[in-house]
Amino acid sequence: MKLYLIIVSLFFVQLSFAQETSTKVWSLQDCIDYAIEHNITIKDATLDKNLAEVDYSKAKSSRLPNLFGSASQNFSNGSTIDPITSDYVTDQIHSTNVGINSSMTLFQGNQLSNQIKQNKILLEQSIFLEEVEKNNIVLNILEVYLQTLYSKESIAIAENNVVASEKEVERAKARLDAGTIALGDYTEAQSQAATNKFNVISAKNDYQQYIIQLKQLLELSPLEDIQIETIDENMDLINLDIDKNQLYNNAIGFLPEIQASQLNIAANEKELDIAKGGFLPTLSLTGSMGSGYTSINDNTFSDQFDVNFNQKLGLSLTIPIFNRNQTKAAVKTASINIDKAEIQKQNTEKEVYKKVETAYQNAVSAQEQVIATEASKVAAEQSYNLAQKKYELGALSTTDLVISQNTYTNAQQNYLQSKYLNILYHELLQFYQGNDIKL
Repeated sequence: MKLYLIIVSLFFVQLSFAQETSTKVWSLQDCIDYAIEHNITIKDATLDKNLAEVDYSKAKSSRLPNLFGSASQNFSNGSTIDPITSDYVTDQIHSTNVGINSSMTLFQGNQLSNQIKQNKILLEQSIFLEEVEKNNIVLNILEVYLQTLYSKESIAIAENNVVASEKEVERAKARLDAGTIALGDYTEAQSQAATNKFNVISAKNDYQQYIIQLKQLLELSPLEDIQIETIDENMDLINLDIDKNQLYNNAIGFLPEIQASQLNIAANEKELDIAKGGFLPTLSLTGSMGSGYTSINDNTFSDQFDVNFNQKLGLSLTIPIFNRNQTKAAVKTASINIDKAEIQKQNTEKEVYKKVETAYQNAVSAQEQVIATEASKVAAEQSYNLAQKKYELGALSTTDLVISQNTYTNAQQNYLQSKYLNILYHELLQFYQGNDIKL
């Protein structure tokens, strides 16, 4: 019996320890660091970069000579040409050939050099594109993190309303029993309490939905329980002493999507150079060594291999004359792609300007909303406290009390929303100035 109690006690201790250690409190920086390492979108961009590295290495190796070995064993019967001596014979012949050959492109209209340069540009572009994905994930985490905090505080507001409405139901019941209010006033208080309980359920569901989004960005298991760290309640208002044009120029100067779009133009310009190289001749160096054996020769296998050993070295020149206008089409296509890359860069700059302008205008609006909603919340709270006292004295109807409570709740929610929007746009402006996001 004692052994059983010890085992049970150890089980509950381990279970309690597991529950305590399984729930981690994540700060915003924890989420960002973890996502950059584990998010599959970033991993996919990293793999694209790795592929670009492979292509760049392959392009550099294209300048090197190739080397192939060959070996063959043949049998022929009847009238044929001896593959070793080239004599015309009528006999059964066993022959062996071995050799190595190599070739190296000396000149190909600078296509090899331009291909190497293009692949280097594409590698640099892939690095910037990886940074683009990292920034997107960071901004997504920032938004979802703040939405999660907002919904968490909304739960507290909703739960406080439930406590207040339950007290109001008790007061309404006492007044109903005393005959000072009608049954309709009592049922209205009950209805408000039920509505507030529903709001708690809805707020908790919203919170769990944001937790799910956050776990997906972090690539965490759906079964893993996480908590997020709250932030400083006394955050200062945004410093809007920022020149919008300077803010935009800063963003254009360092954002990786701008750098990637510029490199896209450069890569297409190199593609044009590669296409133009198709008009020029190709000069190649070739060489080979080999030997062989034939059964119609009376010498031994080793003697024949020594005698038949040969070496060849040559130059090969290929001059393009007409290839069905394939090169002309490639040049035109490359020229068009340069124009498209220029347009893509302009669209990227427009998109950045839109994001910066929107963030700035929303920051101005959010700051004004914080000031207005905070004043509204204070006034609504005072009004609701006064309404509660009047209701206790029988000087206010249940309907008016419910209206006052709803007004106060809306004021709290509006303030909460403006507070987190203010934080969000403050961090966005920091991001577009090249500063780190941190709460």
